[in-house]
Amino acid sequence: MPLAYLTPVLYRCLKPIFPQCLWSGSRDEKVVALTFDDGPHPQYTSELLKVLDKYQVPATFFWLGVCVERSPKVALEVYHQKHQIGLHGYEHRSFINMTRHQLHQSLTKNRDVISQICGHDGAQLTDVRPPNGLFTPQTLDWLQGWNYRPVMWSVVPVDWTRPGVNTVADRVLQQVQNGSVIVLHDGYSGGQDVAATVEQLIPLIRDRGYRFVTIDYLWQQLVRLNLEC
Repeated sequence: MPLAYLTPVLYRCLKPIFPQCLWSGSRDEKVVALTFDDGPHPQYTSELLKVLDKYQVPATFFWLGVCVERSPKVALEVYHQKHQIGLHGYEHRSFINMTRHQLHQSLTKNRDVISQICGHDGAQLTDVRPPNGLFTPQTLDWLQGWNYRPVMWSVVPVDWTRPGVNTVADRVLQQVQNGSVIVLHDGYSGGQDVAATVEQLIPLIRDRGYRFVTIDYLWQQLVRLNLEC
């Protein structure tokens, strides 16, 4: 079975097992979060920013430190447009293949690079998405022990395989619902199509009555719900 059809099943199975991760927001509010992994890229991220600015849509970018170093001007542009920034590791290396010390070093370097180039307060860079969505219970314990917030996904259209803009958009629209966390890529794999995909998706999602928010908004939303319980 193609991966694009398996990811919704994985989401439904894993979310209740690992509730400490942010998989999606509340089902009570018509909001969705656009997130982008593996950037910034000197061309693809710049093209994407123009689309986001055109529609005044906030997004969350999970960055690789090495890519921030390669494209500092683009990183600054993302920061100045007030999009949320999260961590994806210094390099695109699976967290499950790292020791505790290696993972801590990778995230610290990831955060420090962003802070130095963007002038961002490193203490506010707390959201972490594991590359390829791979983690273990031990990984989550480490992240939470270091006061990071693990962020996953609910809609993964597998855009990095480049099945075509229309296919990616259709996959997203088939799965999107209140609180969805949509994962797209603006890096070297899949980023070629990201601006065109988002240009197509934003009006269609808005036509369904959804509002775009950041990952931080979804965390706050869940905190409010927990306080009400």
